[in-house]
Amino acid sequence: MLIINNELVAQLLTMNECIQAQEAAFKKLPSGRAIHRPRIDMYYPCRREDGYFRWGTMEGACGGYFAIRMKSDIIVWPRDKSGSWTEEKYCREPGTYCGLILLVSTDNAEPLAFINDGAIQHMRVGGGAAIGVKYLSREDSHTVGMIGSGGMARSFLEAFTCVRDIHRCKVYSPTPQNREAFAREMSRRLQIEVIPVDNARDAVKGVDILSSCTDSMKPVYDADWIEPGMHVTNVGRREMPDASVDKFDVVIRQGTAGLQMKQSERFQAERGLSPAAFIGGTVEEMKRLPPKILNRASAAMTPSIKTAARAATSRTLPPLFPAGQSAAPAPGRSPSTAMWGTRDCNFQPSAPLSIKKQKPRVSGGRYQRTGFCRISGIRAGVWDREVNLWPLTPDT
Repeated sequence: MLIINNELVAQLLTMNECIQAQEAAFKKLPSGRAIHRPRIDMYYPCRREDGYFRWGTMEGACGGYFAIRMKSDIIVWPRDKSGSWTEEKYCREPGTYCGLILLVSTDNAEPLAFINDGAIQHMRVGGGAAIGVKYLSREDSHTVGMIGSGGMARSFLEAFTCVRDIHRCKVYSPTPQNREAFAREMSRRLQIEVIPVDNARDAVKGVDILSSCTDSMKPVYDADWIEPGMHVTNVGRREMPDASVDKFDVVIRQGTAGLQMKQSERFQAERGLSPAAFIGGTVEEMKRLPPKILNRASAAMTPSIKTAARAATSRTLPPLFPAGQSAAPAPGRSPSTAMWGTRDCNFQPSAPLSIKKQKPRVSGGRYQRTGFCRISGIRAGVWDREVNLWPLTPDT
């Protein structure tokens, strides 16, 4: 059995290869040639009186291999005087982390490898976001507004450059040194212009792709900042403002982020940044956990089971835009899209999806169509260009 560390992963796997591998796997989901089990967390009290131990796993199989990702963290939810509220994690001591992947052959059940997940996890999430950008953003998207300057923000920006001709990125995070270091490193690594800015509003204004990559427990931008033509993607479930739901008239989602079960005192959704978790501890100890907050934005990402719809290639719904219309935006029209989003062309699903549909908004005499799209655990939309792909069953 192989033991593969983060350094080897970084040497052997490129972001382009990661994107291609995920896209190929996602297309096999409808046929059952790929399968996954949503993430499940388990909380148990730790020695820290302001934190909890959290164990998390997710697993799947494709192409003759089964893999399970396991992560072990101490979680705390600090607040500071500025009002910032984040979810911080570590293993053993702050600054160190534990994530492992066990790879097994589905042909003979042989354990094949243990893999450190520090590098591959960032690639997986960033690569999934890039697939959303590839299929949902405008093809002439060249600028990124990045909120957050950590490892995931680095992975997202790198992944975006694999699928779009990105020229410029504006980055904001609360600590000036962090955003300045991000700008220096990523401009050098990607050979694009990366500019640190002093506030989130400046990062968002006028960009083609809005990306939030933070551990925040509350929204990191204002819904009114979302402009027509933007593609919007996120990492954390609580980064999005509640009012952002009103910016979109189509909500699309593939799969579920957490196990769908009846909730109880011991099994709950949306505690901290966990989509679903079993919770140990006494009633008093459980008070350490953040309260459950299921706002409208979270609800958009967590549809009830009855809204799930399986795509059928023999059935399509009316397209967003008239037949024969070019995928390029019409003159004077800039449709917002998102991952959040719908792309300015017709789509037919190649994977199980659900949709919530609202009335389109009118601005300047033109309809603006926007949407939200999220793939369980990977935050992206994945569809096959060969088939016209457009939503599913309206949930009215």
